[in-house]
Formats: sequence, C-alpha cells, structure tokens
Amino acid sequence: MNTYTIGEIAARTGFSASALRYYEGVGLLTPASRTDAGYRVYDDETLSRLAFIGRAKRLGCSLDEITDLAGMWDGDRCGPVQRQFHELVTAKIADAQGQIAELIALTSQLQAAAAQLNGRPIDGPCGDDCACVADESASTSFASEVLVNLSVKSDHAPIACTLEPGAMPDRLADWQAILDRVRVRTTAADGAVRVEFDHDISLGELTTLVAAEQHCCAFLSFAITVDQRGVGLEVRAPVGAAEIVAALFGQCA
Repeated sequence: MNTYTIGEIAARTGFSASALRYYEGVGLLTPASRTDAGYRVYDDETLSRLAFIGRAKRLGCSLDEITDLAGMWDGDRCGPVQRQFHELVTAKIADAQGQIAELIALTSQLQAAAAQLNGRPIDGPCGDDCACVADESASTSFASEVLVNLSVKSDHAPIACTLEPGAMPDRLADWQAILDRVRVRTTAADGAVRVEFDHDISLGELTTLVAAEQHCCAFLSFAITVDQRGVGLEVRAPVGAAEIVAALFGQCA
C-alpha cells in the first residue's frame, strides 16, 4: 500500500495541510499511522476519503453533514452512503430553487424601484411623497401588470417576472424535471444557453412549459429545434438578465 506525508496528501488533493490537521482534530480524518518521529502518514484510503469529502463540500454540504456521511463511509456498504448523499443533494436542490425564486422576485422589485427613482424628483426636500420614500408597488401584487409597468423600460420587454412567488417553486421543479434529461449543454458567447435532449423527450410538455415561462418572463426568448442532434432548446435574454438564464438553465463547464 502506498503511503504519503501530509505535504504529499495536500499536493494531491488540494486540501491545505492546516485543513487536513483540522479535519483530524474534528474526527473527520485519521492518519493511517505515524512515524517514530511523530509525523503523520496517510494511505490510498485517505485519498479516496478526501475525494469524497471534497465532492460533498463542492455540493454545499456542511461540516456536520460531511461528518455524518463520512461516518457511514467507514462501513462496508456503499448503498446507505449513496442514499443519504442523494437525500442531502435533493434537499439542496429545493433550497437552491427557493433562492433562485427569491432572487428573481428581488430583481423585479429592484427594477421597479429603479424605474420609480428614475422619474422626476419632487420640488422641495425629500418627504413621504418622494420616490426615495414612497413605494408605489407596495400595494400591488408581485404578479400585477402595475409592477411590470414600473420595471425598467428598453427596446425589449422589461426584465421582470410576473409569476406569483408562491408558484415559483413548482415552476422551478417543472423545469428541473425537464432539465434532468439534458444530455448536452452549451453556452454561446452572447450568454445564450442551448440544451439538447434525445428525440424521446415530450415536445408537448416542453412547449407547454416554454409557453408558460415566456408568458411570465417576456424578456426571455426561446427557440425549439428538432434535427439530427435531437430536440434542442435555446434560451436568450438581454444582457441584464444573463445571470437569470445561467441560474435557471445552467452553463456548460
């Protein structure tokens, strides 16, 4: 069995030596042995364990969650570890979708405020009636046309979503179910995202979802293609909405 010093392990895994010592201190990592001089010695199992820890970290798992998973990792069966890992990742998908919904809602609110603040100021000092204080959208629904009309205007549709906040998680879940079947994803220089599916994808389901999304997010542009590559979906948006497209539809690695 190969053995490694802490410096060699750090170089191979990307974890710093201090991080490795910390993981040892919290019980997440144990050296295979120590030399007579007291230096830590690690083995190939350590490399595998750290690869697992690194992936869990990249997927947003907390130290406590990683510790629980690592405790199961010490067993003789992969199944329980994989099931628990899947449950954690699935829960984080729901959290991420909720954050996306909140960010989209905040974007629309900021766009509305920017349009309001861009208007002619009152004649006199700031007060209850000036745009700095008064919130003209406070009494309207997020999904109302009033809010859309307050959004920043351009030659294109305003960057605003008119979907009710309560409906956002279900919409994101619908998109996730479709996007889970993507086999190719590319991002163009202009920020447009193209995703490709096999021919067995339901065109009716895809077009229904696209139509619903374009109805509430008129600033998005969709194009569905069917050719020898399979079924493709291209999504474009103004420069100011490029991050929304990236968050919803992903970017190629």
